[in-house]
Amino acid sequence: MTSTTPDLTDYLDYRAFLRDWYAVKKQENPRFSHRMFVRLAKMKSPSSILQIMDGRRNLSPATCKQLSTAMKLEGEEAQFFRLLVDFDQAKTPSDKDAAYQGISATRRFRQAHRIEGESYRCLSRWYYPAIHELAQRPDFIEDAAWIADQVQPGITPEQAQEAMAELQSLGMLKADDKGHLRPADGSLVTHQQVQGLATHNYHRGMSQLAQEAVSRFPSKERHMLGLTVAIPAALVPQLKAELNAFQARLLDLCDAAEADAEQVYQLNLQLFPLSKPSSPDAP
Repeated sequence: MTSTTPDLTDYLDYRAFLRDWYAVKKQENPRFSHRMFVRLAKMKSPSSILQIMDGRRNLSPATCKQLSTAMKLEGEEAQFFRLLVDFDQAKTPSDKDAAYQGISATRRFRQAHRIEGESYRCLSRWYYPAIHELAQRPDFIEDAAWIADQVQPGITPEQAQEAMAELQSLGMLKADDKGHLRPADGSLVTHQQVQGLATHNYHRGMSQLAQEAVSRFPSKERHMLGLTVAIPAALVPQLKAELNAFQARLLDLCDAAEADAEQVYQLNLQLFPLSKPSSPDAP
């Protein structure tokens, strides 16, 4: 008998997720019980899981973490589960709204079109994702000369035509019900864990464009921030997590905008070392 673990991001009610998760485990192993679930979560009361599922008991931060561990939720999934708990148990409208914003941002990030597999080759040319986003504008014209003129810095009509053909073959641009080409899956994002030559080329190319943008565009059309800080190495994973969460929130803001798209922007989030680590023998 086969079963499928429910997708956490499909839920807005964490108690419903717990019930469905338990049902799947019960299907996989008829001996699995609420008592076994309690033991997995290292909780004391044998009836606590059932009380939580039925809404008679809330989760504390500690028990939330224990349940996440028991269900093998890690990283983004564990964070999303905590957001669902915060949303359900929020005591004020502002707390509930804050939790929902985090839930919405995570969902939009997960639903965005990940560039993977053979699609990576489009990342080696910076203007491919730029044209993909340009197609969201209501005045977009499927003409290579027009596209080449719109993209900054300029490209040739031949490059624009090649990019259009490639984006269509990869399924990133598709005709809508009126026959106009539009992005098929919202914004493009590079997966946080992916490493590869094309991804490296993408980031190198966009970083180079950022350098050129300092002199190309007036300050009212760009915004550059930078920090140079000395930190303990143990802080790096937390900083990465903060940047990932910020990227998800920015994507949510962009994709949720109700007004028509007017211009394509590139936003880079970067963290990299400027020194070697200290020697382990240093005082």
